[in-house]
Amino acid sequence: VLSWRIEELGEALKSHHHLEDFSSVLLPAQEAVTVLGQIGCDSNGKLNPKSVVLEGDREHSSGGQIPLDLSELQEYSLFPGQIVALEGTNSSGRMMVVSKLYEVRVFPPPHLMVPAEQRMVLVACGPYTTSDSVAYEPLSDLLGVIARDRPDVCVLFGPFVDAKHEQVENCQLLGAFTEVFKLCLKTIIEGTRSAGSQLVLVPSLRDVHHEFVYPQPPFPCPDLPRDDRLRVHLVPEPCTLDIDGVILGLTSTDLIFHMGSEEISSSSGVSDRFTRILRHILTQRSYYPLYPPSEELNVDYEHLYSHASLPVTPDVLVTPSELRYFLKDVLGCVCINPGRLTKGQVGGTYGRLYLQREDTQGERKSPCVAAQVVKI
Repeated sequence: VLSWRIEELGEALKSHHHLEDFSSVLLPAQEAVTVLGQIGCDSNGKLNPKSVVLEGDREHSSGGQIPLDLSELQEYSLFPGQIVALEGTNSSGRMMVVSKLYEVRVFPPPHLMVPAEQRMVLVACGPYTTSDSVAYEPLSDLLGVIARDRPDVCVLFGPFVDAKHEQVENCQLLGAFTEVFKLCLKTIIEGTRSAGSQLVLVPSLRDVHHEFVYPQPPFPCPDLPRDDRLRVHLVPEPCTLDIDGVILGLTSTDLIFHMGSEEISSSSGVSDRFTRILRHILTQRSYYPLYPPSEELNVDYEHLYSHASLPVTPDVLVTPSELRYFLKDVLGCVCINPGRLTKGQVGGTYGRLYLQREDTQGERKSPCVAAQVVKI
């Protein structure tokens, strides 16, 4: 699976940067050569500027490794699992002195249909209970907001039954986990019925009742009335969604936190860590490009390539995180961390987006008219 990704992104790198054929990382070279591979670490510790290695691709390097000397690079941002093309010299065959780093570009904007009317999208991420209670009071407050604002689409991310909640960990709930989830789901569906909102439910690896594997399948479909069946959408984690020609990338996995603890960077100017990480997600064309993954994640590599790749560059990327909420425009994609609906014993935040696709004549232009992170 990793080899497929290296081959695919290698072709994109070669095409965009007009590169000649790649060389082997194992062959000594007095003159500058270009090599393709995946960033790795030479030990079990965290990546640092002295421990960076390039694991070459199979076709040209047979998977061989070479340590990298980054001292000649003025700027870089690297993380384990990142697929890159490098230019440099390898005079001894034992160390590559890197002079240039090529990164993959985002997908070109898709050709779209006639512009649609403006849509309001609400995004919120669990937990939907406070840490000292299993009453879904914050969820009730959110349903009140939905009934008042009547958004066209509500995207709700798990966890809905949080594995990290003390009463869940100690099995102090009054019913089985699946029964608690069904009750929660019923509350959400009934609470959004009057607003008529399209409801999108994204599972989380912290949902104690659901499969603990990434990529994660959708929640099983409950027996719903016909009208609700048309507006309730149970999607996998991660998921790419099309709302009237506006493409949303959705993931409940805290990739910002995972990558933030592994990424290393050097910059001559002011550099924002969130922007760097979001840029990596978009240019690596993957919802989870980090390898090896966080210990919190149980990755199914057979399904990672087909279910966690970015098929297009989204117009909006929603990445809930434990880290502080944010709104950023990165490479023409609006990236939002709406925060979590609860923070310990108090209310947290949710996000609100106003989207309208325009005819941009093949240019990448954000369809996001306005975006907000709102306190609950």
